[in-house]
Amino acid sequence: MLALNNLPDVSAIASVMGQIGKPSLPEALDDMLARIAPFDLSAIFGFPFDARPLLLYDGYRQGAAPSALEAYLHGAYLLDPFYTACVQGWEPGLWRMRDLAPDRFFDSEFYGSTEIHPCISMQPGSLVEEIGFLVPLEGGFNAVYSLMRLRGAPFSGTEKTGLQALEPVVRESIRSQWRDARAAVRPPSLDDLMEKAFTTFCQDRLTYQQRRIVQLILRGHSNCSIGSIISVTEGTVKLHRQNIYKRLNISSQSELFALFIQTLLPELAMTSAGNGRPNL
Repeated sequence: MLALNNLPDVSAIASVMGQIGKPSLPEALDDMLARIAPFDLSAIFGFPFDARPLLLYDGYRQGAAPSALEAYLHGAYLLDPFYTACVQGWEPGLWRMRDLAPDRFFDSEFYGSTEIHPCISMQPGSLVEEIGFLVPLEGGFNAVYSLMRLRGAPFSGTEKTGLQALEPVVRESIRSQWRDARAAVRPPSLDDLMEKAFTTFCQDRLTYQQRRIVQLILRGHSNCSIGSIISVTEGTVKLHRQNIYKRLNISSQSELFALFIQTLLPELAMTSAGNGRPNL
């Protein structure tokens, strides 16, 4: 049972309720939740099913390089377990990233990249844990409210229980605040970078099965996990991986990751030269 001293006082919840509809709501949510489980960074992203993400709240507090955040919004989000959970229909609620991520995700290039992973772009390897609320919004997409801890220990079981107790407040506040968020989504165009990027990546050089394996590799699945998903042996996956590398004239997973990002973000060198956040 959750101890009373691990719950926020009524005034903190009332403050959140009073800020709905105002730009200050996210800060009020941060303040309420930090009393239960201190964290260093936060962010709220909207993930439409047919367009790029919306950065609904930037709580990185200058902790993220503008270029990394822009790279994330322009396509690297496709590798984020929270995005994948949204499009795959995971249940709303509070989730630890490690509960959503593939088995080798934390060894993947995405997780350790200072160039496209906003919350570690200023302090490589410093992310201790990320925990997030999955919130269904109107219009067929979801929001993720992430809390990130950069030092110390991961969120404890008691802290997670305290955050879960406030999930209804968080969910309904976010749903009310961004009830009309769908109107801000830009119509899909040929330049939109969405899930289809995986299916078109190197389609002139790779078979459909090979592109599917590339997608699983990039998202952090091991050979064993890939074999289980596509119903082949681990040895067969290794052969597929060798053939993929040969066809792409590369020799490592790091080179595969770099090729994917270069293909995904051909305009990044010009658009993320270091001046400001992307326009949403």
